[in-house]
Amino acid sequence: MQRTLKGKAVFLGQGLHSGRPVRMSISPAPAGHGITFRRTDASAAGGTIPARWDMVEQTPLCTRLVGADGDTVSTVEHVMAALAGLGIHNAQVALDGPEVPILDGSAAPFVRGILNAGVETLTAPAKVIEILKPVEVRRGDAVARLEPSETVQLRFEIAFPDAAIGEQERELNLANGAFIRELCDSRTFCRQSDVEAMHAAGLALGGTLENAVVVDGARIVSPGGLRHRDEPVRHKMLDALGDLAMAGGPILGRYTGIRAGHALTNELLRQLFADPTAWRTVDCDTDLAARLPGVGVSVSDLALCA
Repeated sequence: MQRTLKGKAVFLGQGLHSGRPVRMSISPAPAGHGITFRRTDASAAGGTIPARWDMVEQTPLCTRLVGADGDTVSTVEHVMAALAGLGIHNAQVALDGPEVPILDGSAAPFVRGILNAGVETLTAPAKVIEILKPVEVRRGDAVARLEPSETVQLRFEIAFPDAAIGEQERELNLANGAFIRELCDSRTFCRQSDVEAMHAAGLALGGTLENAVVVDGARIVSPGGLRHRDEPVRHKMLDALGDLAMAGGPILGRYTGIRAGHALTNELLRQLFADPTAWRTVDCDTDLAARLPGVGVSVSDLALCA
């Protein structure tokens, strides 16, 4: 069955790239509504933007939605991952700025806020996008691929010259609250040299050592170090789940990302939906629901982060 929030969840923070304060709320929505974003600040027209693959403007640093009237909402991937990981199909997201607040750089604050607001099951069946044949896109040595699977699987590989990151690989079945326990608290990461370059270009103005893992060679610059030994690849999986949520419903399939980013995952969705023989929509029954993210999760699962 489709799910939404029982009440409103409110978040206060600043945008990672703009550095400006943002107030954001996530409210319940009826069955069939999907996930939508709306700007409420005076500089925007306040139009509703569906969180959908064809509304995404491909950018290298984040996922940005662009509405029909030109309004934009940036850095939506972490809150989208939280919604997808909790099996929320319908929600209205409102914010008074151009960017979702970065909070601690992970999806955990969004997960906590949504679970505290409560989750409601609706009477309409959820629509699941089943992958019927492999679809793949490549850019240089970066690869993003979807292929058929009986469960929701994520696999990711990364490779960085910094010894603090190096080569990392992880695979995960997202059923039974695995997103909460293993991915949701993994923070965005960057190299110290990239931070300096972005600041010089007027980007990442809201980035701090409290909302990102910063590495410099073999050294973790951020206080407290890593939350997980392989936190960077876990965060890339978190990002991928958020970007795949732009499909408009849960994807039943196996996603593989090799050095992939936001733009490549969006390109993968565009290629998928350009081929009607590669997918189909199915109503979610009890058996299928048990194989999807979000079933049976609670706030207590946050204490079980691996």
